[in-house]
Amino acid sequence: MRMISTCKVTVLGYGLLTADAKLLIDALYKQRFRVVLVDESHYMKSRNASRSKLLLPIVQKATRALLLTGTPALGRPEELYMQIDGLFPRHFGTWTEYAKKYCNAHVRYFGNRTQWDYRGASNLDDLHQRLSSIMIRRLKNEVLTQLPPKIRQRIPFDLPKDVAKEMNTSFEEWEKLMRCPESVSSDSGNPFVQVMGMITRMFKQTALAKAGAVKDYIKMMLENEKLKFLVFGHHLSMLQACTEAAIESKARYIRIDGSVPSAERIHLVHQFQNDPDTRVAILSIQAAGQGLTFTAATHVVFAELYWDPGHIKQAEDRAHRIGQSCSVHIHYLIAKGTLDTLMWGMLNRKANVTGSTLNGKKEKIQAEVDDEEKWDFLSFAKSWTPNEELDDTKDQLFTHFEKDKQHDIRSFFSPKPDAEKKRKRTDGEEECVDLAGEIDGKAMEEVFATEAKVTSDSSEVVDVDALFPDEDFEQEAKRFRLSGSQTPKSTPKSTPKSANSGKRKSWSGKPCTLFSSPKTRGLSEGALLTPPRPPLSEKHWNCPACTYTNNSLMPYCEICESPRNKRGSEKPAQAASVSCIQEEKENQSQSDGDNELVDCALQESPPAPQSDLQGDNLLSIENNNSEAHPGEESAATEPEHCHNSTCFPVYDGLMFCASRHTDRIYLYSKDAEPMNCNFIPLDIKLENWDDLPEAMQQRPNRSLILRFVREWNSLTAMKQRIIRKSGLIFSSPTLAAGELSKQHSTHSSTKRYLTKEDVAAASLSKVQSSGGSVRLVSREPTLSVKEKVSAGAAAGPPTRTEDQNSAGCPPEDAEGKGYLQAVDSAGNPLCVFCQEPCSRITAQKLSAAEAAWDSRFCSRKCQDDFLIRSNQGYMRAKVFETEHGVCQQCCLNAHELFLSVRDAPVSQRKGLLESTWMAQLPLDQLNELIRSPSEGQFWQVDHIRPVYGGGGQCALDNLQTLCTVCHRERTARQAKERSRSKKLSVASKYGSDITKFFTKA
Repeated sequence: MRMISTCKVTVLGYGLLTADAKLLIDALYKQRFRVVLVDESHYMKSRNASRSKLLLPIVQKATRALLLTGTPALGRPEELYMQIDGLFPRHFGTWTEYAKKYCNAHVRYFGNRTQWDYRGASNLDDLHQRLSSIMIRRLKNEVLTQLPPKIRQRIPFDLPKDVAKEMNTSFEEWEKLMRCPESVSSDSGNPFVQVMGMITRMFKQTALAKAGAVKDYIKMMLENEKLKFLVFGHHLSMLQACTEAAIESKARYIRIDGSVPSAERIHLVHQFQNDPDTRVAILSIQAAGQGLTFTAATHVVFAELYWDPGHIKQAEDRAHRIGQSCSVHIHYLIAKGTLDTLMWGMLNRKANVTGSTLNGKKEKIQAEVDDEEKWDFLSFAKSWTPNEELDDTKDQLFTHFEKDKQHDIRSFFSPKPDAEKKRKRTDGEEECVDLAGEIDGKAMEEVFATEAKVTSDSSEVVDVDALFPDEDFEQEAKRFRLSGSQTPKSTPKSTPKSANSGKRKSWSGKPCTLFSSPKTRGLSEGALLTPPRPPLSEKHWNCPACTYTNNSLMPYCEICESPRNKRGSEKPAQAASVSCIQEEKENQSQSDGDNELVDCALQESPPAPQSDLQGDNLLSIENNNSEAHPGEESAATEPEHCHNSTCFPVYDGLMFCASRHTDRIYLYSKDAEPMNCNFIPLDIKLENWDDLPEAMQQRPNRSLILRFVREWNSLTAMKQRIIRKSGLIFSSPTLAAGELSKQHSTHSSTKRYLTKEDVAAASLSKVQSSGGSVRLVSREPTLSVKEKVSAGAAAGPPTRTEDQNSAGCPPEDAEGKGYLQAVDSAGNPLCVFCQEPCSRITAQKLSAAEAAWDSRFCSRKCQDDFLIRSNQGYMRAKVFETEHGVCQQCCLNAHELFLSVRDAPVSQRKGLLESTWMAQLPLDQLNELIRSPSEGQFWQVDHIRPVYGGGGQCALDNLQTLCTVCHRERTARQAKERSRSKKLSVASKYGSDITKFFTKA
């Protein structure tokens, strides 16, 4: 609130404009804005909505106001009045005058009752002429001339006979009600309410009637493996039917309805846009029909219609917008004998009204009718029911026999095809030591991959000579392995080991890509980001720049970040260019043309660890330069950045800054000067360099970008979030994460959550040490509390005796209804979290109950930190925004598995669970997942530093997502550790020290 009066730009969302936010509304009304921009201004179309009433005075008081929208009126002229009145008050007269002239306002009779009807349209030509003087209208075909066309198509089909009979009965009741509204008895007594209730019931009945045909149509489209499409619906029953169709087809999908948080919607959009395995997006017309981009889809299917053409066109344009390179095919599924036929005619009438009003010409939704014989199979679709009753049968629940079933005895005598195999030394030496140890426990996770796991049923080629260039290894034949079975880069030591861990597959029979995180799917770095192993003989190396002694595993100096160079006489920039020249020379001598992963700086002498700039080529970036002839040394040694007589600058170092609210990374020079360019790390992994200028795509500069992407992706999602929120300009992500972790205050507590008793104790301690008084703040404060606060404000600063009395005798209902807050001697409330004074705006209104409740915190940061430490639901939501329900230990996408099990028919839930990591749970817990799946049964938020070790009441950096299996095993392991520590503590307390027997008295 305090910042609104001082900031030049204030950005607000529509969700903040509520009647409860009185302090925010008062601050906005006091500030006279010079310019107000209202995006998607059709949100203020309703005259009775509180959002429109709160926003209207802000727009009218502004010196200049600009309303932006693509659909000013969704279906009727009445939706324009609030927008016009905000820009030009009373320019079109009062609401009554406007409604009578342009909305065809008239009295409508329902029996003996009369009601004004403003839903009509009249004098549209005159309205269009007057709007032309205050509205600048541009159509999409005028500004996006290169956008591919939009092709609409209607697909009519007949309903099954049993379903059609039910719809005919509903139509008969509706006709009877319209003819004689007084003849139908109803508790409401209002015929208008009866009619609207009947229409709503028929609308829902239409969705249930055509759900079976929609399922068959979606399954038919999913048979084309290269097709990505959107499915729009309105009712939850229809969205549920579409979801079941995707699950039964074993296709990856996303679903966005009203229950999905806004932050999660952006994540789902990115998944659909970038993941080729995500085939279909099941979307709600109201929740996902505006503001989202799905240009990866080429087809849009409307499983249901909606009441106005504005929402329909907005939903169509989710795929037909900037970035779309293909024609968009839009299919409307129209069921005959239902409300669809009436709604289609109504949509065209409303489209005619909006077209005449806004564009000055009659319009309609032009959609060609497809051949009905082509879609005859939809008429034979089975009827669909929204819920299935669970029968305790062996087919739907797990049994003890299935859980503890005996395997074929021959499996004990035959080698397991999926067993993990270890590489052995050929010269009789001991096995290779594991090079996956931590370099820096606080800053870096695992830098080098663990020993390769080789399976016999895979398809990815791994070149042993390229990844392990040591002379001690014997050349082996190329083996195959799946990317899904690779060991994650940062798998903790506590990864559960079992027979099922090596053969975890999805329920489609393919590698487990459906419920895995992006790191273990096609975008995984498991094989591509594995650096070569250094020789085992070298344990340390000295930096030529700062003489710091580094571990042999480090490709660059931990202090100055200089790349490792065996000669030690060249600068980092020179080392990068020399390595490129050496690579070209070695490429000339290579006779095999295999496309293998080779380091860009293999030495002619026994291999040594390359610099980080050289190792970046392990990201499988193809070398675009052609190999020079052995005799043409001049062509081979020509710098790559001087191609075509155009020289580009070569940077010896770059700095980066992560955007706070997006996935973009901004580039800075070594002197922290902005370079006015940015990129997305995921685009770099996908070989998309379009966002960066040509100079940054040359080999020396390219290596710096690749190095950053490798280090950035090695961090956990939570560490990336911390770096983004800090706004820090850094050169290395791992070092930046280490610095930020050191800056955080070391908080130690053995309590899991911050309670009201803790707040009361802190407030009382503050009052006793600094003076002042305490008060009880709550949403519904009692009368005595109000009188106490007003009396204290009227009497001025309380004396020491009053402080002690108020502090020593807190109210009895402090625990149940609110928080005990300290107030300083000047009457300013103190933050319940940091005990610092709150803002002046809230301090001026302490007598108001709402202001007292809103003055609990001094800033938004304190409020977030307090809620994370005190509210389990809020803490879980914040962790979910960052990690999206992906287990940080086994990389299982537990939240996506939960959504699939929840949305799947009951008869198919067992099949989804039995082939996943969750099948290791106990029998009772597995059956509970089938009966009533809930989010808390699939994944939990756990403390990295356990609570009993002082990790309670922590911030987000000490929290992680674990699936139920990993959380169960970690909890059992911690229980053993606590039991062991208690036994040692008791033994040391009651045990005797034997050294006293060896000393003289």
